[in-house]
Amino acid sequence: MNLVSIRVITGDVARLVDFYERATGLRATWATEDFAELPTASGTLAIGSTRTVPLFAPGSARPAENRSVIIEFLVEDVDAVHRNLAGYVTGFVKEPTTMPWGNRALLFRDPDGNLVNFFTPVTPAAVEKFAGVAR
Repeated sequence: MNLVSIRVITGDVARLVDFYERATGLRATWATEDFAELPTASGTLAIGSTRTVPLFAPGSARPAENRSVIIEFLVEDVDAVHRNLAGYVTGFVKEPTTMPWGNRALLFRDPDGNLVNFFTPVTPAAVEKFAGVAR
């Protein structure tokens, strides 16, 4: 079994796609005006409109209500990413900090309030753990 994507449901697909394109430097692939994907080497961030929810189960997902999931991206240099986002992201949740498990992490919210973590492994164990993952 492989995790292939995380899907975020939003009331404004274009706004959220624009945010993630700018924050990550990735380009989205649009399937329809209600669905786009930002592919990475290890998985995809899918962004779907509230209009897609009834295709799964009516009322099963609501936008801008997440308080338990963090969307994480492995980056080459989290401090450089922080500097690049400083004029774009408003209100970082946590400035770059080295965590006890060996990653230097930057935490902020996307326009829908979802938590986003950009991180760089910095300890030998963390670097080894992510050695085969493309950045």
